[in-house]
Amino acid sequence: MKLTRSTGYAVVAVGHIAREYPSDPILAKAISKQYKIPLDYLLKILQQLVRANILNSVRGPHGGFTLAHPPAKISFLNIVEAVDGPFISTPPVTELKIDATFSRRIVDTYKKSASQAAAILSKVSIADLGIKGKKKATKKKTRR
Repeated sequence: MKLTRSTGYAVVAVGHIAREYPSDPILAKAISKQYKIPLDYLLKILQQLVRANILNSVRGPHGGFTLAHPPAKISFLNIVEAVDGPFISTPPVTELKIDATFSRRIVDTYKKSASQAAAILSKVSIADLGIKGKKKATKKKTRR
């Protein structure tokens, strides 16, 4: 398995936004500057995450991006698939003119390994990666 640069940027961006959860929207420009990600490239990635319901986009002078769900509800697999599409696909081996049995075995082996990797990634949330967001301030009750 190889993660694309886009997926790496997506995980970093979601992690950054998750650190501030719940909070005011985070500007893409701030993420771009802090992690040295080209802004136009980052904006395209963030829009993919919005379409996948991982992030919310808030317009206006106080706009930016927020998590659509708590960090514990967003899996690593959610982010990968939002950016790169379905994790499990058929390898292009089937298009080769080789022995059908051999081809089928290659495809079966690939799908089995990809399925196991997807199962692991689906169990790992952003919170599991150590990013749980800010704790809400609680008011202490005072006795009188």
